[in-house]
Amino acid sequence: MQESSESGRKKILIVDDEPAIRDPLQLILNAHFDVLVAEDGEAALQILSTLIPDLVLLDVSMPRLDGLETLRRMRDQGITIPVVMLTASTTVRTAVQAIKLGAIDYLNKPFDLQELTRLIASVFDGERHEASSVSAQSPRAICTFVEGKSGAMREVLQRVTKVAERDTTVLISGESGVGKELIAREIHQRSDRRDGPFVAINCAAIPETLIEAELFGHERGAFTHAVEKRIGYCEQANGGTLFLDEIGELSLAVQVKLLRFLQEREFSRVGSSKLISVDVRTLNATNRNLEEATRQRTFRQDLYYRINVVHINVPPLRDRFEDIEPMIEHLGNKLAPRYAGRKMVFSRDALDVLVQYPWPGNVRELENVVESLMALSRETEIGVGDLPRKIRERWDLGHSPSQPTGVLSLEDAERHFERDMIERALQKAGGVQTRAAQILGVSRRILKYKMDKLGISDGAARGESASSGGEESSH
Repeated sequence: MQESSESGRKKILIVDDEPAIRDPLQLILNAHFDVLVAEDGEAALQILSTLIPDLVLLDVSMPRLDGLETLRRMRDQGITIPVVMLTASTTVRTAVQAIKLGAIDYLNKPFDLQELTRLIASVFDGERHEASSVSAQSPRAICTFVEGKSGAMREVLQRVTKVAERDTTVLISGESGVGKELIAREIHQRSDRRDGPFVAINCAAIPETLIEAELFGHERGAFTHAVEKRIGYCEQANGGTLFLDEIGELSLAVQVKLLRFLQEREFSRVGSSKLISVDVRTLNATNRNLEEATRQRTFRQDLYYRINVVHINVPPLRDRFEDIEPMIEHLGNKLAPRYAGRKMVFSRDALDVLVQYPWPGNVRELENVVESLMALSRETEIGVGDLPRKIRERWDLGHSPSQPTGVLSLEDAERHFERDMIERALQKAGGVQTRAAQILGVSRRILKYKMDKLGISDGAARGESASSGGEESSH
C-alpha cells in the first residue's frame, strides 16, 4: 500500500455524495493537503485498498453504503486512521454510534470551516489522535479482556493461558456478544505472535460472492470492479493471527477452499494460479452448534475437526453475574477519555438491578448500556431511575407481589418482596433451585446470589418445602 505522499504533504480523503459539499471542500483543502475524493462508501473502500491517507472526512448519509457501515468495514479490515464524520443529523444516537465505531469526532452540516481546519490541525499535531484512535492491534475494540471473578471465566482464562503458548488452532464458541473476539485477541496478545498483525474477519458480514476475494485477495481484472490488485485477509495476517468470526456461516463451497488453506497454509489470489504461502495462526469463533451443523450437512465434518483442535466455550453473561461489576468499572474507565474524562459511580441499588438483568445481548449489550449512560446521563451517580427503560421494566416486573403488612421503609419493603417471591417459588418448586429459577424467570446463579444476599439458606428452603409437602430438594 502507498502510505505517504511524494510531496510530503498530508493526505485527506473526502467521502461525500453531495458535489456541493465535496467539491468546494476539496478546493479549499488542496491549498495545504493532497486531497482525494470518493462519492460513496464503496468508492472509499476501493481507494483504501490501495493507499492509506492521513485523515478521512466521512459523510454519514450516502447511497449504496452509508458512512457508519463504511467506518465499520474500515475497522473490521484493520484500517485505523483518524476519521471525522460529517452529518446533517444532530441525534445523539448517530454521534454515539460514530464514536463507538472509532470516529475521533463529528461535525454537523453546514459546518464552520474554521472549526474543521482547527480539528484537522489538532489531529495532525497528535493532540486528539493519541487519545482517541483505535490501535492497529485492536480495531473497533472498546471493551478489552476482563479476567472477571467467576469460576467460569477463571476456567476460560486458564485455557487461554495454556493455548497461547502454542500455535494450536482454536475454536471459540458462545452466544452472540459474549466476547469471543476479545478472547481471540487475548490469545494473540499472550502468544509469540503478539508483535504480528491480528486480522479479524466477520464471515457473516461478507456476501458469499465476495468472501473468496476478501480472504485470498484478487488480481486486477479478475472480475467486474476489480480495478486494482487487492491483498486478502490471509495474506495481511502473515506472521500473525487470522481470526475467523462466525465461521459457521460460510457456504460449503467456501469451506472447501478454506480447508485447503488451513491444511497447506497456501492459497491463490482470485484471477491467479500462483501459490502464495503464509505463516498464519487461525483462531475461529461461532455462535452455532457446529456438531449439529455437521449432522445436517451444512458444515463440513473435515473442516470442523480441523478448526476444533482446542475448544473454548465462553459462558453467557447471565451465568457469570460476578463479572458484571468489574466489567462495568472497566468499561467506565476505558470510555472515560472519549467523554472528557468523565467518571460515573453506580449506586448499590443500580448495580443490583444490573447484576440481576439477564443480558440477552451479553457483553456487547452491557457495553452499549454503559456507553449510553456516559453519553446521555447528566448525573455523575447512576441510580435505578437512570437505567434504560427495558432494564427498569424487567426489574419492576419482578418486584410487584402483594403489598406487605405494617409500615416498612422502601428498602425493607423491597427485601420483603424479594424474599417472599423467592420463598414462594422454592416452595412451589419443591426446593429445587433450578425449577424455582425458571418460575422466577432468572438463571440459577442469579437465584443463588439473591438467596445468599437475603439469607435464605439451602436448609431453610428444604425445610419449608418439606413442611409444605413438597418433593425432596435437589441442588
